[in-house]
Amino acid sequence: MSTTTVEELAEVTAPEPFWTRQRRLGLALILLGVVGAVLFGSLAPSKDARFTLTEDAAGAALSINGQFGAVLFGVLTLVAGGALIAGVAKRWSNALLAAGIVTFVLSFLCWQVAGQFMALEDTLGGTMDLALPLILGALAGVLGERSGVVNVAIEGQFLMGAFAGALVGTMAGSVWAGLISAAVGGVIIAAILAVLSIRYLVDQTVVGIVLNLFALGITGFLYERLMQPDAAGYNTPPQMPSWRIPGLADIPVLGPVFFDATLLLWVALILVVVIHFALNRTRWGLRTRAVGEHPTAADTVGIRVRGLRYLNVLLGGVVAGLGGAYFTLVATGSFTKNMTAGAGFIALAALIFGRYTPIGAFGAALFFGFAQKLSFYLSAIGSPVPNQFLSMLPYLATIIAVAGLVGRVRAPAADGLPYVKN
Repeated sequence: MSTTTVEELAEVTAPEPFWTRQRRLGLALILLGVVGAVLFGSLAPSKDARFTLTEDAAGAALSINGQFGAVLFGVLTLVAGGALIAGVAKRWSNALLAAGIVTFVLSFLCWQVAGQFMALEDTLGGTMDLALPLILGALAGVLGERSGVVNVAIEGQFLMGAFAGALVGTMAGSVWAGLISAAVGGVIIAAILAVLSIRYLVDQTVVGIVLNLFALGITGFLYERLMQPDAAGYNTPPQMPSWRIPGLADIPVLGPVFFDATLLLWVALILVVVIHFALNRTRWGLRTRAVGEHPTAADTVGIRVRGLRYLNVLLGGVVAGLGGAYFTLVATGSFTKNMTAGAGFIALAALIFGRYTPIGAFGAALFFGFAQKLSFYLSAIGSPVPNQFLSMLPYLATIIAVAGLVGRVRAPAADGLPYVKN
């Protein structure tokens, strides 16, 4: 009687199912393409949709018939979906997916902007403005979670940073003192998170939620007792100035957004590049990833697991504190209770949506910022699409991403697990 060896069993592979991830994505794009070509195309008036390069309707514009554009871009979405179902090379699948999403958005915009105009400079500027704190919050999450510490306390770090920036900035009369104090405020929450989760092994998710409530309570109490009675003395921080780079600031669309901007925007963009490079090309990054994936093995080769986790969580606190400074030193000019309004949780969603990478988190934050800016624009032009529906889309996309439709989102293996040295 013949027997099957282990080697022969290893060579036997299960047949690949027909509905692979790539084909599921293709089917989703086909459905979106049908919506774009049929629904948006039928609803769009036969008027020009104008996308202006300046902030007014009189500037140079890219123009296309709204009805034709909605149908055209809807068909292109269908083509991208068909290519995915047909089984194109896997190396092109992500590019086709991105192209399909972009063309679907363009189909929607052709319907909405027909007979109106959309200022690209204002749209890009608003997107970057709304995404700025989300970028910094998501980067703070990357620093903690890639080293194995779940940072649910981004919201609390935002609040404490916003409060400290407004208070010290007002008392010192200096926006830079406020910025430094905002970073310190974020570090305070991060330090409590680090001590409780790393030293005392408390559940990291529970600690994060408690710290969010703590920051909400303490900042709300001090606002009512200190800032509200004497706003001039404690709650009128100076605003961060915009720095203009001559020549570059005159570039259409991009120039006013990136080269006539506050220091905080440049810091956020630089941090995305620096953290991405450091995680993938430096000894610190290698050790951070090792601690986040297999802390026992990292400890075996001499890496101080707890020390590195402390360092990265505190660095994340600095970055999130700077994100909190945006609310008081850039956006509003004063602190109010719960002014972050859940932005820390949106940053956490951007972190997950971005697959725990700096570049991915940056892209996810821009996606959230664009959706919010688009909802404001649609409200201004009197769109029939409810703002609440559009505001829901980023969260729906995040749920779909986490559920695995666009690929499995895998957190670091040791994320959220306390490390106890043997």
